[in-house]
Amino acid sequence: MQDMNRVSASMSAEDIAAINAAIQTIQSKLPFLVGLSDADRMALPKMADKSSAFHDKTAGYMATNPEFLPGYVKTDEVGKDQGLRNQMLQFYPQFTTLFRSVEDTLMVVNSELWMADLAYYQNVRAAAGRGVAGSQAIYNDLRQRFPGRPSSPKQPQTPAK
Repeated sequence: MQDMNRVSASMSAEDIAAINAAIQTIQSKLPFLVGLSDADRMALPKMADKSSAFHDKTAGYMATNPEFLPGYVKTDEVGKDQGLRNQMLQFYPQFTTLFRSVEDTLMVVNSELWMADLAYYQNVRAAAGRGVAGSQAIYNDLRQRFPGRPSSPKQPQTPAK
């Protein structure tokens, strides 16, 4: 059976306030961040690892052979984007690791809560089945989460021919 208590911690109100202040500080230092819808994310062309090498090579050609640049591509904006990309990549791995740890911890804590809920529900159900006073009302309320299938009337069996 899984360890039912992988995370046993609490946070002080001061720590939560400090973390929220730090997040606000980070957000204030990144006022240009954008939010994308799922559709926007799907529609954008992506630069992954293989494309990154292509980008580096193309950036070199843009600098040495600017005569091939389309008029709508502004080299100063390409340079700003490249600079911002390089700057953000300096802290992106730490954010990714931090977010993943927060997400994983919440997943474990939620799982521990759900397992405790299910254990309680099973005991209440068993108590209701034995007629323990007060258990039936709790069971009736909690079992709404698990509606199951409606009972179907039993069909008479026809003898095999």
